[in-house]
Amino acid sequence: MNALAQVPPEFVHALGSLRKAQCRSELRLAEIPAPARLAPFAVALGAEVMASGPGSGTKPVHGPAAMALAAASGTAGDDDTELATGRFILLHDPDGSAVWDGGFRIVTYIRAQLEAEMGNDEMLGTVAWTWLVEALENHKAPYRAAGGTATRVLSESFGTLSDRPGSIDIELRASWTPASSDVTAHLEAWSDMVCTFAGLPPLPDGVAALPRRRRS
Repeated sequence: MNALAQVPPEFVHALGSLRKAQCRSELRLAEIPAPARLAPFAVALGAEVMASGPGSGTKPVHGPAAMALAAASGTAGDDDTELATGRFILLHDPDGSAVWDGGFRIVTYIRAQLEAEMGNDEMLGTVAWTWLVEALENHKAPYRAAGGTATRVLSESFGTLSDRPGSIDIELRASWTPASSDVTAHLEAWSDMVCTFAGLPPLPDGVAALPRRRRS
């Protein structure tokens, strides 16, 4: 029997809806190995946002890249500087889950480095969660049973690495249950979240993100 024939129609529909998502062009999105033990069926995507290169019209508004740009009086950032990274995992259990309150569950992770002033803000966790909620609402992505944790990670270097400056990262781990198998808006909302963590300004009203061009 064809392996695809054994995949529930609801999950096939969900996979198709992911392919329809129009994510922001600043996001580098690729499929990665999905966890095998969380659900009978799963798909995972990895994402990263890199610093704007020469000629790019999108500049970070917070984070280390924004500070570097300000110090350089508006010169372009380093293409190799990672502003944010994340994972988007869609889980499906045909039998449903009482814990999920449904047959699908979206599990996400986002990490970004912040400048010290923002990283030390006591309200940082609340702000991070607000970014998630607002992104889902802005994209009209219906959900329920959402939960998550925001963590600040302080890194200090010693000994032979003592010349490295300290850094503060924000990590957001969150999950929620989509209202249906159509998760297009959920992936689009999450892509906005990653870009927000990276310090990129939101798209202007009435401007839609273009889908990334497929490489030949």
